[in-house]
Amino acid sequence: MSSGSHLQSNIDRFSGFEEDYDRYRPKAPKAVVEMLTRYLDGTPEQVADVGCGTGLSSFVWLGHAGQITGVEPNDDMRGKALEHAAGLPAETPISFVKGYSDKLPFESGSVDLITCSQSFHWMEPVSTLREFARVLRPEGVFAAYDCDWPLPLHGTVEMAYERLIEQAEQIIADRVPVQNHAVKRDKEKHLTQIRASGHFRFSREIVFSNTELCDAERYIGLAISQGGVQTVFRLGGTIQLNEQLTEFRRLTEEYFAGRTLEVTFSYRMRLGIK
Repeated sequence: MSSGSHLQSNIDRFSGFEEDYDRYRPKAPKAVVEMLTRYLDGTPEQVADVGCGTGLSSFVWLGHAGQITGVEPNDDMRGKALEHAAGLPAETPISFVKGYSDKLPFESGSVDLITCSQSFHWMEPVSTLREFARVLRPEGVFAAYDCDWPLPLHGTVEMAYERLIEQAEQIIADRVPVQNHAVKRDKEKHLTQIRASGHFRFSREIVFSNTELCDAERYIGLAISQGGVQTVFRLGGTIQLNEQLTEFRRLTEEYFAGRTLEVTFSYRMRLGIK
């Protein structure tokens, strides 16, 4: 999400469901901190987590960075992050500010690390990468990392998930004028965009995973926390989505059968070093 070229529809897509998002979405894995610290050759003094949402990808840096700044344009999401931060000691080196990816509140060359957790695909890449290069110090690192949806579990459940998401997007297409649609860019192009920008001397993709405990409620919650489903709820299209949601819920609950299982969260990180 960027200021001069941002779409308000992209920002608004995340309004009103900060509770579900914060409850069900995964926190950033420790592997993110470990890998990026190695690429930086040490502890970062300034981390900027851009498109930080409720702070799930920001708080992981506590104890591993001098200062963490979460940048988030959506008031509801940022408000939840601030709520979490308010419960920490006053001297905790973390803050959350309203801002856009192409107009960051940092001096040139002042940031060691920029992260975008499940957010870079909502940003205009050319102006955003230009701004990232401005604020990063020499040898600074930018990392965009995303979790794959749905979580790998069982073919029947995953197909029901996909039908739910497809129906949600169809309802949006039918009800919302094209000019008001949120624009979600192809994550598969992240690495190409980083390289094409000319701002980074080295870039690569890293695939990794993290195992977390998951029950039926959380697996269903992860689906409900998707922006398309939440948009349909706001549009009042729940009835049109009810068949797919009911079927997905039934199949998920049948599979888990009251169990809590270890489930793999698979990630893809696209990284650039200035």
